[in-house]
Amino acid sequence: MNRNIIFIIVLLFISGVYLYGKSYKDKTIEEKMIIRDTTLLDWKERTADSCGIPLPAMNIAINGYYALKSKDLLKNDSLLTIIDFSSPSTEQRFFILNIKNKKIIKNTLVAHGMRSGVNAAESFSNRRHSHKSSLGLFITKETYEGKHGYSLRLNGMNKGLNDNARKRAIVIHGADYVSEEFIAKQGRIGRSFGCPAVPMNEVTEIIDLIKNGSCLFIYHPSMLPISPEDLEKLP
Repeated sequence: MNRNIIFIIVLLFISGVYLYGKSYKDKTIEEKMIIRDTTLLDWKERTADSCGIPLPAMNIAINGYYALKSKDLLKNDSLLTIIDFSSPSTEQRFFILNIKNKKIIKNTLVAHGMRSGVNAAESFSNRRHSHKSSLGLFITKETYEGKHGYSLRLNGMNKGLNDNARKRAIVIHGADYVSEEFIAKQGRIGRSFGCPAVPMNEVTEIIDLIKNGSCLFIYHPSMLPISPEDLEKLP
């Protein structure tokens, strides 16, 4: 057999072993993040059923929460906030969960970026000036008084997905266009430049709950490697 062909076969074999080992290593890391608290597992599934948070969103958010907590990145580790952009803006898709007490303590409206979609968010970006929402894990940071009043800065924790949040000034702030009154007139809530804006009459309560080091997760089904429709087709 030609020596060049033998060399290529050996090279392919070594590459295969390396890739398998890397895949196994990644799988092992992922398995370490599996939730061991059976009471939390039961509560997670009940919460998904009762309040409408998609179970994939709960799974990713809680695993992300534990990953950040294991690195001591969460100073406020009692709370987990989930924003469910699989739901339209007319629905209350902002959830604050008390992980330790296993309760939902806040559920309200939240805006998406104006270029992410009209009533439903469908497109996302990490780029500056895109006026789109970003997905993924964030850590809440300090508060400040800005042009929108009392606001909360966010650090994006997923490289390439949301790590430009600070540069883009993606913050939680209040907005008059996030209200049931606006929905009654326009058929949807208003949209931001990419910030998860919340109702003006609830912003202080929300920020004071989750500020200074809690986990926030923004979800959309496009994050999944397989769509919910394809999952339903599986035997």
